Amino acid sequence: MAHPAHEDTIQLVKEIFRSYLKEGNQRQTPERFMVLEEIYRADGHFDADDIFFRMQEAGTRVSRATVYNTLDLLVECGLVQKQQFGKSQYYYERAYAYQQHDHIICNECGHVLEFCDPRIGEIQEMLGKIHGMNIESHSLHFYGTCEDKEACDKRKAGLKKGSLVN
Repeated sequence: MAHPAHEDTIQLVKEIFRSYLKEGNQRQTPERFMVLEEIYRADGHFDADDIFFRMQEAGTRVSRATVYNTLDLLVECGLVQKQQFGKSQYYYERAYAYQQHDHIICNECGHVLEFCDPRIGEIQEMLGKIHGMNIESHSLHFYGTCEDKEACDKRKAGLKKGSLVN
């Protein structure tokens, strides 16, 4: 699981986002930068409502629409990745300065395990050569069920209460 970003990384992504907004003639509102900071201070995967409620609980005044719109802008400029783990709901994760990784998702409880295996990068490179493509990134998801049924059941119960995927 990813850990909160270092302050240097947060400042750098804010500059990247500022440039992106300026280039696209988009407004550079404090709320958009607060959403960005919340994302880069968070762990793991989240959905838009997770960010909205965290900000509300912290006393930050931001609308749900601003969170959703800012997430779209952050995906467009490459600072956030959007993932769909087998259900209709989308989850997000930070994209800047984080190692390429893949996911194993439990079909029962939705638990997401991140992993990195260098052999997958080698396969990506080989496929690019075979097919004459310059592959820049990939997204790989494996689906299965947790071996630890007790932990899986606890996570399922947590999902019913509206908790996070991880």
